[in-house]
Amino acid sequence: MRIKEFNFNSINILSIMAEKKTTTKKAAEVKETAAKKTTATKKTAAAKAVLVVNAENIGFKAGDVYQALAAAEKALNVKEIAKAAKISEEETLLGLGWLFKEGKLQGTEDNKIVLA
Repeated sequence: MRIKEFNFNSINILSIMAEKKTTTKKAAEVKETAAKKTTATKKTAAAKAVLVVNAENIGFKAGDVYQALAAAEKALNVKEIAKAAKISEEETLLGLGWLFKEGKLQGTEDNKIVLA
């Protein structure tokens, strides 16, 4: 502990400073703030969807893509297929690859896909 003396308009004021306590409190507040920011970041990262890549899952996505194209009865681009099938664009691309490999699809000149 340190004692400081201040002079204000001929009045002496003695002040006892507990530096260690204030420093400890400030350090604790900084740690709490950092911890809150870290947990907030982790929660956001955990919210991302995980894309499972295996033959069964890709087969189901191919079925979704096929059904969307059959219902549309016209050529669609990847975004339109994903929206119609209610799946992500990545899942749409996996399904398209499966269907192209089977010869079920054909591409058009303007980057649209139609059933073969």
